[in-house]
Amino acid sequence: MSFLRTVHNDSVIIHSPGFYIIGFQTFPHITIYFIFLAFVYVLTVLLNAVVIYVITVNHCLHTPKFLAVVNLAVTDLILNTCIIPSMIKIFLIKDNFVPFNLCLVQMYVYYAFGTLESFALAILAYDRLIAICFPLRQNSINTLRSISYIVCLTWCLTLGVIGFAVGIMTRLSFCNSLNVFSYFCDYAPVFRLACNDYTMQWSVASLLTFLNLVGPFAFIFLSYVSILMTVFRMKSIDNRVKALATCAEHLILVAVFYIPVITIFTIGFYLRLIDPDQRVLSLSLASCIPPCINPMVYSLKTKEIKNRALALVRKKSNWPRST
Repeated sequence: MSFLRTVHNDSVIIHSPGFYIIGFQTFPHITIYFIFLAFVYVLTVLLNAVVIYVITVNHCLHTPKFLAVVNLAVTDLILNTCIIPSMIKIFLIKDNFVPFNLCLVQMYVYYAFGTLESFALAILAYDRLIAICFPLRQNSINTLRSISYIVCLTWCLTLGVIGFAVGIMTRLSFCNSLNVFSYFCDYAPVFRLACNDYTMQWSVASLLTFLNLVGPFAFIFLSYVSILMTVFRMKSIDNRVKALATCAEHLILVAVFYIPVITIFTIGFYLRLIDPDQRVLSLSLASCIPPCINPMVYSLKTKEIKNRALALVRKKSNWPRST
């Protein structure tokens, strides 16, 4: 096997031709799991595409809240497209080799859009915070332009920061094992294969995990503390119930995304109580399931999207008769 050699700061950097993804090689009943993943991916594409289409074509849904929903749907669609097809390809054609550059691309897309999903949930929390805590000033504070600026800012920062994190992986030499024990070209399992110092990569990974996951989660938590304080100051019980009901779908999304990730990282990485095979399986499910569930929650729980989607289905079903 040949290696690519480049010179960096007067030292030789050895880039391997690629890596072997071996996360599921010892997992029993793997066929059933990949059939399940294929079903999840089809649902992810169909449901998120419907949400994006319904909001895009209906001008009455061009509001700050639904711009944030479209942002989440686009993120979900790209995130699962980055992961699931490559996992199914490994299973179908028994080829678990990923070229070096393609490995970095997959790593970049996965972590960029995983981070964007975390920020997308924080943006939805901001929308609920303004709507409930500042109802009289909602239309002046939470405008379509302001949400657009926030979404663009999160995308620019995320793509830039993750680009830097992935870019410094090219400073590592890979001259020993090329087996990545994960379900994709994962950041930490890859840099741990390096035969030179990876302190910078470890530090960046630790810092970005804190900023990109804990930061948005802390904002969401503080937002709901403020929301609850505002709700309990309301005199009418009906108003309290209505205010909290508007947060139901968002709370479900937050729980589906953060609880599995926090649990796996706490038990698996810090307490080390999870078997490595179970950790890989749990992380793959925690990555693939939320993008599938998110559009279900919003299409079933949000009256505006549900009504518009049903109206679109009726219109399509009646179209051949009218013609």
